[in-house]
Amino acid sequence: MRKTTLPLMRWLVALMVLALALPLQAQAQSQSPEAMVRENVDALMGEIEGKKDYYASNIDELEALVDDSLEDVADFRYIGASVMGSYFRNATPEQRSRFADVFRQTLIDTYTRGLVTFDYQDLRVLDNQRSQRYEDQASVDMEVVATNGQVYPVSYSLRLSGGDWRVVNVIVNGINLGLTFRNQFDQAMRENNRDYDAVIRAWAPEIGVDELEQGGDA
Repeated sequence: MRKTTLPLMRWLVALMVLALALPLQAQAQSQSPEAMVRENVDALMGEIEGKKDYYASNIDELEALVDDSLEDVADFRYIGASVMGSYFRNATPEQRSRFADVFRQTLIDTYTRGLVTFDYQDLRVLDNQRSQRYEDQASVDMEVVATNGQVYPVSYSLRLSGGDWRVVNVIVNGINLGLTFRNQFDQAMRENNRDYDAVIRAWAPEIGVDELEQGGDA
């Protein structure tokens, strides 16, 4: 596989973060998860297209756009609990809430810039989607095509919560980002003698560039 750049990898993760942020919540009774993702991706590209230079110089505005809308679209309490894994049980309610907030903000801060640094050729939600195994869980597959022709598969995991479909994880090029973050949290806890507050204060999610370039089989 061709070597790719860090901005590309950040952009792929930014796709997950920013697509969630647009105020297009799915109406669970009338809109499928596939339709939600398709509309959100189209709206995202419509918002960014032609404005990359502007947002590159006004990154705070792009971050604010994401932050203002994210609360009602992504289930970050669920995501935070999943990333904490087995440590969630012994965390205090305040620590659980604080980590969910920190996790959300660090994703925005780290990956928003990727959206304005990568030139893509095409984004496409696949026509042939996998069937749902459970009524309250779904996955939606799409592809990102780089200008060099390289195709990167992206798969969203969604769950039905409070009557709305919400994205709770994403797999990029076969790498399960939720699992990657969970492993990083576990490593941080071990290195900090299970000091929750220290780990939360220092939390800075990193996706290994080489790992994403090589891909996986999640």
